[in-house]
Amino acid sequence: MVWKARDIPDLNGKVAIVTGGNGGLGLETTRQLAAHGALVVIGARNLDKAEAARRNILATVPDARLDIRHLDLGSLASVAAFSAEVTAAHPRIDLLFNNAGVMAVKEGKTEDGFETQFGTNVLGHFALTLQLLPALLSAERPRVVCTTSTARFIAGSYDLSNPNMHGCYDPWDAYGLSKRADLQFAFELNRRLQGRGLTAYGADPGFSKTNLQATSVRANGGFRQHFWSGVTQIMGQSAAMGALPQLRAATDPAAVGGTLYAPHWITFGAPVVRGVGRNIDKPEQMTRLWELCESETGLTLAQALA
Repeated sequence: MVWKARDIPDLNGKVAIVTGGNGGLGLETTRQLAAHGALVVIGARNLDKAEAARRNILATVPDARLDIRHLDLGSLASVAAFSAEVTAAHPRIDLLFNNAGVMAVKEGKTEDGFETQFGTNVLGHFALTLQLLPALLSAERPRVVCTTSTARFIAGSYDLSNPNMHGCYDPWDAYGLSKRADLQFAFELNRRLQGRGLTAYGADPGFSKTNLQATSVRANGGFRQHFWSGVTQIMGQSAAMGALPQLRAATDPAAVGGTLYAPHWITFGAPVVRGVGRNIDKPEQMTRLWELCESETGLTLAQALA
C-alpha cells in the first residue's frame, strides 16, 4: 500500500512540536498535523516568517491550532528558554519533530562556539529533546523524529574526535556529518528510551524542493551548492511529498522505533522503511556520539530523567 497524508490517523488531543515549522518540510508537516487535529507548536528563529506560515496554513486549514514560539537552535540559551515556555504551556507533548537545520554554509560558529552545522543540526536538537523529555514521557506513546538527509553518505571520515572540523572544514562534509549524526542520535535515543515508552525514528526527505537549497546558495555560493540546487529543482519532489517520511514515522500506528523512513526511490516517492547500512549502524559510534553531545551541551539523560 502506498502511504499518503490521508493515512494519518485522527490526532485530536495530541500536541506536536515542529522545529522550523515555518517553511519547507516543516511547514508541510505542520499543515498535515493541524489538518488531522493536532495542536502544533512551531519553533522558529524568524517570527515574521512564522506568522506568514500561520496565515498560509490557516488558508487551507481554517481550524488549525498553532502556537508559535521563538527558537534559535544555534543558542543553547534559546533552546532552554523555548523548552521552559513550551512545557509550561503544554506539560504533555506527544510528538517532536527535530526538523530544522542549516545546509552547507560557510564556516562559522554558533553562539556557544560550536561549528554552525553541528551546533545547530545536532547539538541544538539534542539539547531540545533532553529538556522536553519530562513532557514527552508524560504522553502515552511519545515519538521523536529526526530529519536526516542523503548527504549522510558524504560525511567523510566522520571524525567524532573533531566534530567542529577544526582545521579541515568543508561545507558539505560538515553537513553530511551533521545529518549522519542526526540519524544516529535518533537510533540511540530510541535504544535508551524505548523501555520508558518513547520511540524515535529517522526520516529522510529525499530530494525535496524547499528553501534550504536557495539559502545554501545565498550563504555560500559554491559550485556544489549551485549544482545540487539545480539538480533538486529538476529532479526533486514537492515539499509536501518530502514531509511524508517524517509524518509516517510520527503517526503510523505500525511504525517500529529505531527505523528510518525514506522515499521508495531513494530521492523521491512514497515513504517506506529503509535500511541504513553497516557504515552507519554502529552501536559503539552511537554511544560515542551521545557522550559527545552530553559533554558539549552539559545536559545528560540522567539529569533529564531525575
